[in-house]
Amino acid sequence: MHKQLEKRGKAIPDRSTLSALASEPIYNGVLLVQAGLAGGLVGGATIPTATLLRAGIQVVGVDPQRPVVSGAFALLLAERLPAGQDAIVVGDAAVVPNPSAEQLASIAINTAHVAQAVLGEEPIVALLSFSTYGSAQDASVAKVREALQLVRNRAPALRVEGELQADAALIPEVSVHKAPGNTVQGRANVLIFPNLDAGNIAYKMVERVGRATALGVILSGLTKPINDLSRGCSASDIVNMVAVTALQAAQE
Repeated sequence: MHKQLEKRGKAIPDRSTLSALASEPIYNGVLLVQAGLAGGLVGGATIPTATLLRAGIQVVGVDPQRPVVSGAFALLLAERLPAGQDAIVVGDAAVVPNPSAEQLASIAINTAHVAQAVLGEEPIVALLSFSTYGSAQDASVAKVREALQLVRNRAPALRVEGELQADAALIPEVSVHKAPGNTVQGRANVLIFPNLDAGNIAYKMVERVGRATALGVILSGLTKPINDLSRGCSASDIVNMVAVTALQAAQE
């Protein structure tokens, strides 16, 4: 913990404060992960996401290869989409309120890694907007276009497209009409939202109205598998997230 605080230029608490933190369940658990006595951690059923994130960043630290911490959800759909997707991964739906183009690019790469690990499928990534291929002009649209170029530069093997409206990303017939020649072709299984408002609202709507099973928050950007639960979670949600975290730990 000392090392992580020093790296971030933060003041190191005194011994009594550190001892008190270590006795808190979330810090105790993250310390076990950092010490190698546990492969990963699932928390958040009774604490806010910010508390879990703070403990994770302070103890295990941020992965220098993926320096933006973001939160994804895997949504197991009640019905297959027209192109055959029965699950999609969405991000960021938990952490970064209004990402810059740089952060959005990192979130896209993070979320693609989650899809590969959890779904075991090639990530097909769509950067979402209210615009498709310049159908509207706005600063938020320009941000998504800039993020797309950054993703292509950093991860040239990744199948990624933008900016796309959600229907053009998920429905082949609409994709051909709105964005002819795009590489996603309505088969996206990874959706990247332009801000946290859109991501969080969308995943909850798909879960509650669309009757999908939501697995998350699946965090990316930390050096160890540490994942978060909604405070509205059920017992089955906890079991599912333990399974996801175990899968990540095995791959680590």
